[in-house]
Amino acid sequence: MLEPLRRIVQEVNRSSSLEHALSLIVQQVKQAVAADVCSVYLTDFDSREHVLQATDGLHPEAVGRVRLPLNRGLIGWVAERADAVNLEDAASHPRYLHVNETGEEQFRGFLGVPIVQSRKVLGVLVLRQAAPRPFNDDEVTFVITLAAQLAGAIAMARSTGELARLQHAGGPASRRFLEGLAAAPGIAFGTAFVVYPPADLDAVPDKPAADIEGEIDALREALTDVAEDIRTFAARLGDALREEDRALFTAWRLMLKSDTLVDDAIARIEAGNWAQGALRATIADHARVFDEMSDPYLRERAADLRDLGQRVLVRLQHEEAQLPEYPPRTILVGEEISAMQIAEVPRAALAGIVSSSGSGSSHMAILARGIGVPAAVGVVDLPVSRMEGTELIIDGYRGRVYVSPSASVRAEYERLSADDLALTSELDALRGLPCETTDGYNLPLFLNTGLVSEQRPLGIEESAGVGLYRTELPFMVRDRFPSEDNQTNHYRQVLATFAPRPVTIRTLDIGGDKPLSYFPVSESNPFLGWRGIRITRDNPQIFITQVRAMLRAAMGLDNLQILLPMITTVDEVDDALLLIERAHAELRDEGLDVDMPPIGVMIEVPAAVYQADALARRVQFLSVGTNDLTQYLLAVDRNNAHVAALYDDLHPAVLEALIMVLAGARAHGREVSVCGEMAGDPLAAVLLLGMGVHSLSMGAGSLLRVKGVIRSMSRIRARELLRVALHCETGHAVRRLLIEALDDIGLGGLVRPGR
Repeated sequence: MLEPLRRIVQEVNRSSSLEHALSLIVQQVKQAVAADVCSVYLTDFDSREHVLQATDGLHPEAVGRVRLPLNRGLIGWVAERADAVNLEDAASHPRYLHVNETGEEQFRGFLGVPIVQSRKVLGVLVLRQAAPRPFNDDEVTFVITLAAQLAGAIAMARSTGELARLQHAGGPASRRFLEGLAAAPGIAFGTAFVVYPPADLDAVPDKPAADIEGEIDALREALTDVAEDIRTFAARLGDALREEDRALFTAWRLMLKSDTLVDDAIARIEAGNWAQGALRATIADHARVFDEMSDPYLRERAADLRDLGQRVLVRLQHEEAQLPEYPPRTILVGEEISAMQIAEVPRAALAGIVSSSGSGSSHMAILARGIGVPAAVGVVDLPVSRMEGTELIIDGYRGRVYVSPSASVRAEYERLSADDLALTSELDALRGLPCETTDGYNLPLFLNTGLVSEQRPLGIEESAGVGLYRTELPFMVRDRFPSEDNQTNHYRQVLATFAPRPVTIRTLDIGGDKPLSYFPVSESNPFLGWRGIRITRDNPQIFITQVRAMLRAAMGLDNLQILLPMITTVDEVDDALLLIERAHAELRDEGLDVDMPPIGVMIEVPAAVYQADALARRVQFLSVGTNDLTQYLLAVDRNNAHVAALYDDLHPAVLEALIMVLAGARAHGREVSVCGEMAGDPLAAVLLLGMGVHSLSMGAGSLLRVKGVIRSMSRIRARELLRVALHCETGHAVRRLLIEALDDIGLGGLVRPGR
């Protein structure tokens, strides 16, 4: 039955509407299985009924009229079980519920299969047979496969309001929403404008180069033209773009001029391929390196490369990119939206961004946050092809998208938007004020930076320094290890910018998930592989060169702290400390007046949690990387859509781990910082304050929001909430407790701008 299955799936995917898809399903499944009836009942969660939505074999006038109460009859039993029910004689079953309007009394055999998505039963696909017989295994698996295919179409129709219109002809539009990831905060109202790649790079074939020099010249000219386009886009954004966000455009121009990328493409042309084929192969090779990385920020760089490649291809094809007419309040919608597509929209017209892929660390998200445009990414079941011109509301705080919202939903979000503006004004008034509780306890807020130039004015002015400076990017944009002098100049700039405030620089954290082109590491499981301190321990020359550069950069500033990543054993710390002492001694012997800085370790694997006491005995401070620690504790890859919902840094296990780390540090009088996303979450900040964490480190965009919570909360109250939270058995219960606490002090809008 593979051929009819393939044909039906293809036709369902091409359907222009849910109504058309259902009609195809009932007709073709009935024919493929040689059944006498095929019907689809869809769940109306508002009325708590199963609605007969399509049939081939029952009375057609019953469609839309027959509505069975939830959990009643065989349809209700299938939904209740969330499993197939296969009966020889339906009428003899105690759960059978006879319905006069359908004409079903003549049919005996029954097969009901639930239509399930994300553990929710969206409906039931039913086959009936006049003869009293059960359906065979092949027929059952065939129908189960089709039910799974139908689930996506139904979920999409529910979220767009199409299903509500089918189930309640003329009734109000659905209040439901599309669920995604919050990428840039805020609430946006506008009209969907669908964007798509300017050219299909993957479709380019290999062809012999007729004129090698001519192909090379064409490639260089195309690269130059695209670099000029990027300069124009950056200029168009003008003052709307912060200085550090302009660095994104500079980075793209540098990519286009990269020796490795250009030389690789030219080498392929010289080997006989035409420019377009050489470009395709080169972009694919370079993007593949980033695709294999587990670090979400670095993995997103593959999308940047592909977008650049597509734009160069347009130029090679001698096409001029035409700027379209954008609606007054444009919400860009696409499967994948590049930062340059955002930059093409006049700033005054851009209201929001929605994409079915991407993450909060994509350049699209970074740019959206930089220019203050609400965005939702990774939106599940986004019907891109049917969105053009549709009215949308984006809840950028929770990653929700409302399609053709009802009047009541719009009114509620208009109220919330007004509240949001008022709250933003209140937070702006906190600039320059100390981050201290109502009972006088000071909790310093530091900045996370390094992956991109995030030293924005707000971060420099508001932060107590840098709590985590990531050093990987300078290593990744080169075709060889940066020299000691090069690294010294780089670190000196960062240290000088924040002096006399402390700057914590993390040593190189590369590995199987973040390979360098000149230091490749290939592993089947990079999360648990050769990375971080494990690599630098095995290659001490890399580590010593970097530490020497840090120590030299700090001369006369004395604000350096060194952080060791991915620590699993005390031996790793002991070895690293010996190497740091060696680098320090070498520089002193060379006549340089360098000081020994404070050394800390990152707590990001469970083993380090259990050895916090032993680690604290060896170093001056501990820094908890809650992103990796949460993933390792819960065995959840938050970038995997199938399990991402299980990722929860308020999970009781995570809270208990933090308590254990603090206890180990306290035994030796060491300070503990939290530098993961948990630190920038206003909800989690309350618990971290109650635990006694000494400082928090976060992105610049979170500084005022967290400060607003800390300045509105006493340390005593935070400890009380922590005591209650530690008795909760789920992260959901912890979150509900904290939301209520923030509501009580008038700050619920920081974390819950909607209902």
